[in-house]
Amino acid sequence: MRMISPDDLDLAVQAVAAGELVILPTRRWYMICADARNRGACERVFAGKGRSPSKALAYVLPHAVTADDLFDMTPDARQLAAAFWPGDLAMILRWRDERAGRLHEPVGVPNALVTMDPGVLGELALRSPVPIAATTANVSDPANTDSAGPAITTAEVEQFVSDAGIEVAYCIDGGVCPLAQHLTIVDCTAAEARLVRSGVVHARAVNAVIAAMALPLWQHLRAVPEIVEGV
Repeated sequence: MRMISPDDLDLAVQAVAAGELVILPTRRWYMICADARNRGACERVFAGKGRSPSKALAYVLPHAVTADDLFDMTPDARQLAAAFWPGDLAMILRWRDERAGRLHEPVGVPNALVTMDPGVLGELALRSPVPIAATTANVSDPANTDSAGPAITTAEVEQFVSDAGIEVAYCIDGGVCPLAQHLTIVDCTAAEARLVRSGVVHARAVNAVIAAMALPLWQHLRAVPEIVEGV
């Protein structure tokens, strides 16, 4: 794995398009990325992380308008996108066309975990000729409560790559990721949005955007590990 600077992002773009894996920094932590349509590349991510194939990778939008092309955007989803994208919030959305879902989601789940990043990850999605799938740079081990969590430094990235035993073309050195916190995730597959996991964007902020909801979103908080782990 070669360390490069954010100025060399085009090298990462070319690598992902060629079926290779790259690791990029976000404000939260480092993310490992692949071509979302390349089954082999995505399977290497799943195998290296020890991640169940039923747990989808995040789909990183290049533009907000792409969401309308690919997904069923409910009124709540549109409000959340307008308020928080690009940013630290992800939504569970239904594919507008199941065939598109099979094209972009290699594990074949009916819904997608969708986000739009304001930093280097978002710029990768914007420049890339292929759709970007991403997940946190760490080995999945829910039973290990002593784990430090996903990598927030390049040293932790190198340890992850060594532990995972996978080939990564490039890692963009973004220094220390300051937030060390998950994306907030909201399920927007039904008419009424529902908070699935709290994270960087506070539940009160989400609830303020969806002011017409009958109950505050935090009252609906629950884990949905098959879709949200590792983002």
